[in-house]
Amino acid sequence: MQSELRMINEMVQAESQFIERLLNEIGKVIVGQRAMVERLLIGLLTGGHVLLEGVPGLAKTMTIKTIADATALSFARLQFTPDLLPADIIGTTIYNAQTGEFSAKTGPIFANLVLADEINRAPAKVQSALLEAMQERQVTIGDTSHPLPRPFFVMATQNPIEQEGTYPLPEAQLDRFMLMLKVGYPTREEERQIMDRMTAGISPSADSVISHEDLRKAQQVVNQIYIDEKIRDYIVDVVSATRRPDQYGLSDIADFIEFGASPRASIFLNLAAKAHAFLRHRGFVTPEDIKAIGADVLRHRVILSYEAEAEEISAEDIVRKLFEQIEVP
Repeated sequence: MQSELRMINEMVQAESQFIERLLNEIGKVIVGQRAMVERLLIGLLTGGHVLLEGVPGLAKTMTIKTIADATALSFARLQFTPDLLPADIIGTTIYNAQTGEFSAKTGPIFANLVLADEINRAPAKVQSALLEAMQERQVTIGDTSHPLPRPFFVMATQNPIEQEGTYPLPEAQLDRFMLMLKVGYPTREEERQIMDRMTAGISPSADSVISHEDLRKAQQVVNQIYIDEKIRDYIVDVVSATRRPDQYGLSDIADFIEFGASPRASIFLNLAAKAHAFLRHRGFVTPEDIKAIGADVLRHRVILSYEAEAEEISAEDIVRKLFEQIEVP
């Protein structure tokens, strides 16, 4: 086991060398927001979709576009609006009068990295058009299924402040997102850098520093990162505690949880922890990896009760309590 772990660790250290180059290239355009950038890279390394929530002006859209540039991924931006139709996203069938046949015209979702900007601006039928794409990596146009390009990622943004004219994402779609990120304001020093950079009359841009092949190899290496049985049990305990808190000595929060996280949370927490270890050039997962990424995996999967809303208790409060109480291996 020791020799196998040493081999995995050496492989991860070798294959993760591009991370610094990638972060530096993204840093040419994006000031700060290191946590957001790392979580987006975790999505890329695991094939997971990411939802970003933050007020306007925090460089959410710019960061996603910059990552697409730095990774040579084809990019499509979908601006969600109330009058958007599913066909505007996935495509439609067109009748050819000369041949008398219908042919498929694919939509902008046929890209490696799809930015669903302000996803909660579109009605449910448009949001649900993404469900098949996010889960199956394919879309159905007419009666024919069309595979999407590989790799395929959806990175969506939403504004938590202005709720007029918005449509909350259904739970089934929220569960498809591996991570939900809360994007905060930059520090004073970072904001000064942003101001100076964006008012200098120069538009910074990122160059491609890794290829599709590099990304594919990195994804394969991430899957091989070692995760001990005790840590796997720890993941299951944390997720199970969202459903049956009484069994884990958390009866004080039981009334605040209406529905706990699905088994998809355990899968995503495992994968995200491996990718987090990869970003740290480690070939094994530690409990700190689980804690670092846990809130981003769980916050949108814990459905709160009316009691929680009345007590002004958030999903973050519940998740924080879980990690404080569940015994660490």
